[in-house]
Amino acid sequence: MQKKFRISVDGRSYNVVVEELPSDIGAALSVPVESAAAPAVAAPVAAAPAPAAAAVAAAPGDEVAPLAGVVDSVEVRVGQTVAVGDKIATIEAMKMKTEVFAKHAGTVTRIAVKAFDSVDTGQVLLTVG
Repeated sequence: MQKKFRISVDGRSYNVVVEELPSDIGAALSVPVESAAAPAVAAPVAAAPAPAAAAVAAAPGDEVAPLAGVVDSVEVRVGQTVAVGDKIATIEAMKMKTEVFAKHAGTVTRIAVKAFDSVDTGQVLLTVG
């Protein structure tokens, strides 16, 4: 009897077929490793695509996360004036830190995240009014 399985090894998915053998055949399968045939390598299977994140409509003046990750730091505070290009936050993803710069000039009116918060791409970080 054959059964199909999907296994993951180091983040890669493989489809495999396993055949159940009768219990009396076990002795015949005791073969020294040196003389055993090389094992067949299963072909990698494409992983299922990740579901797309729901688009969140950002309001005018909202500064959003350019990528999914964890907020490492927020560089501004409510009431602070920022110019276009000022560093407003740092997001860490896959052990890489990405600085986020203001795309709007004005006064920070609201901060929606804090350090160590997980964020999705497009999630509002703060609002500049």
